[in-house]
Amino acid sequence: MEVVRSESGVRSEKIAAPFSFLRLESYGTPVLSISPPPPLNILLLPLLPLRNYTSNGYLKVSCNGGLNQMRSAICDMVAVARLLNLTLVVPELDKTSFWADNSTFEDIFDVKHFIESLRDEIRIVRRLPKRFSSKYGYKVFEMPPVSWSSEEYYLQQILPLFSKQKALKFTPEIESLGYKLVHVLHERGPFVALHMRYEMDMLAFSGCTHGCTKEEAEELKRLRYAYPWWREKEIVSEERRSKGLCPLTPEETALILQALGFDKDTQIYIAAGEIYGSERRLAVLRAAYPRIVKKEMLLDSGELQQFQNHSSQMAALDFMVSLASDTFIPTYDGNMAKVVEGHRRYLGFKKTILLDRKRLVEFLDLHQNGTLTWNEFAFAVRSAHEKRMGQPTRRRVIADKPKEEDYFYANPQECFCEGPSCDDLLGPGNSSSVP
Repeated sequence: MEVVRSESGVRSEKIAAPFSFLRLESYGTPVLSISPPPPLNILLLPLLPLRNYTSNGYLKVSCNGGLNQMRSAICDMVAVARLLNLTLVVPELDKTSFWADNSTFEDIFDVKHFIESLRDEIRIVRRLPKRFSSKYGYKVFEMPPVSWSSEEYYLQQILPLFSKQKALKFTPEIESLGYKLVHVLHERGPFVALHMRYEMDMLAFSGCTHGCTKEEAEELKRLRYAYPWWREKEIVSEERRSKGLCPLTPEETALILQALGFDKDTQIYIAAGEIYGSERRLAVLRAAYPRIVKKEMLLDSGELQQFQNHSSQMAALDFMVSLASDTFIPTYDGNMAKVVEGHRRYLGFKKTILLDRKRLVEFLDLHQNGTLTWNEFAFAVRSAHEKRMGQPTRRRVIADKPKEEDYFYANPQECFCEGPSCDDLLGPGNSSSVP
């Protein structure tokens, strides 16, 4: 599929030419392919020929954040490298964030596959040639990029400083364990992957403390102030919640799942890190759904040992399980939720329930204060989500306003079809594009 898009949200990287280095920073991930290893006869097919071009320099990506934020950054920079005819250096991953994960690119992704799968598009090297090091007089030049920038920005402002697609593949170790998790879950029956972002880092970053004790709210505030790149301004939690800007709490999630019609025997896989408040906060959800499982419950401790204290590698396992789930439900629309949503669309519009948190908060409050009966509450929740199940839909594009348009990686509609066939797939009632 094509991932070269001028509207992608590029924010952080490192670009180097034989005479200069440019350090940028990037946030942002297209739909990535996670599938079983192909049969041997496919592996023996010849690779596409190398694209013949003259490299304009080296692009070194230093991406930060969680796993899917870093994957987005890498994919954005693949597009930039292709656009500018740059040689891409195997990216560096963040080791200084809240997650304190020292995993390297090679620990998570299959480097050989990354290089070879893109060989007809861009040239990729494992490391910058030694001849361009400071030892030989090459100077580092740093500059912050412009977020949500267009092709013209990179062609006209970045390129002068130098005078597609499913390329990221997890390591065999991660894929092997991920497939085992999926196999174990499917043996137990259909399952829902619940991406519950009620984790300490998300609550601290967003300023959301609904359901927390006063002491917990203070702890989260201190954590937010401890990281200067997070929000330092005063945040009113209930105001953010009323706008739908907070992840649902475990207690709220239990009510929503019940209203959507999931019965008590539903198998639910928690695709997340440590829930803030641990088992105490999961008590209501677990009472409603006793068949809640986590990867730690399905695998031997020895199997997970190599991934312990590596949050990005653990997140990779959750990503694989989420893709394979019968239903995927994120309680917050962060990077992982959006990437999984888009990938599941690409795999055949697999059921993905996209929760409308703003409306749900209204329904929840009305039900809990006695205004809405349970039947009225359940009907309102189901009605609000009839068209939010991952069905085919046109991606809303707004000229010159990339921040306001639909996120490309969550709905890469352009990769599915074009022309009359796309109209047939999406249907006349699903057009929401803005010319």
